[in-house]
Amino acid sequence: MRADRLVSLVLLLRQRGRLSAETLARELEVSTRTVLRDIEALSAAGVPVYAERGRHGGFALLPGFRTELTGLNHDEALALLTAGSGRGEQVFGLSSALASAMRKVVDALPENHRASANDAAQRFLVEPETDLLSRRLVTEDVPESVLAEVRRAVLAGHKLRIRYAATDQEPRWRTVDPIGLVTVRDRGYLLATRAGADRTYRLSRMAAAEELPEAARRPDRVDLDRIWRERCAQFLAEGHMSVRVRVDPRRREELLNSAVAVRAEESDADGWLRLEVTYQDSRHAEWALWQLGADAEALAPQSLRAALRDRATTMAAHYGSAS
Repeated sequence: MRADRLVSLVLLLRQRGRLSAETLARELEVSTRTVLRDIEALSAAGVPVYAERGRHGGFALLPGFRTELTGLNHDEALALLTAGSGRGEQVFGLSSALASAMRKVVDALPENHRASANDAAQRFLVEPETDLLSRRLVTEDVPESVLAEVRRAVLAGHKLRIRYAATDQEPRWRTVDPIGLVTVRDRGYLLATRAGADRTYRLSRMAAAEELPEAARRPDRVDLDRIWRERCAQFLAEGHMSVRVRVDPRRREELLNSAVAVRAEESDADGWLRLEVTYQDSRHAEWALWQLGADAEALAPQSLRAALRDRATTMAAHYGSAS
């Protein structure tokens, strides 16, 4: 909307000083011609924005043009700015809205809070793109058009048509009653019902979506946390393998990253950890524990111990004699 863009333009100039039309266009994701039209509209509305000519010219506001929101304290602003700095801003296609909101938060701070909150937020890093092992974290790519339709249907309480590809199946259309959206480890899910039955859909598997005018059949109030826990429990109970394992605590994170879920964890007397974890199937469990070598031991089921023993025996035969 143009009104939101005009506000964002003013806030950019308030917080960063003189900016060129090209820079403003890049920040606002519009053309330079649109920026120039917006500058003219602001000037006509009485906003004290002026142009500076020359090589280092651009647009700026006269000093002193600002509003303040004194009810936001330093820690509240810091929490918002830190949250806005993480990869979570990509969730449900709201990155542009969050960027605009953060500009408004900064501009609303009293002068004595603004600089210190900005500096403090730079000292916190939330969800970087790589971990300590330099592995790049993969985020799911969901078309903005799909996210927008799903988001609108959820908020409006309307039925939703989605072109969805279930595992190992071709995409096909289905109509659902959306309940809410959940994000876990940068993966987005739509919780819904279909013909009265509970359904959970990965957003990344949606090829298209269409909000329908018909009202969705769903309760007025919802406890998404409870529903998510229940559906997770049901998911883990269907066809997955539960494994008891001992692991060197230095390799704990690798074990957790490879598992579908962790059901229990406790310490052994020797300092190792004893966990109950869930894998997709026996092949997944065997592969994951093999990666940990002697730093992990499968305790149960016995079939997994036998598979790992057979694999180790085969490897030992390969390297048991001099070449």
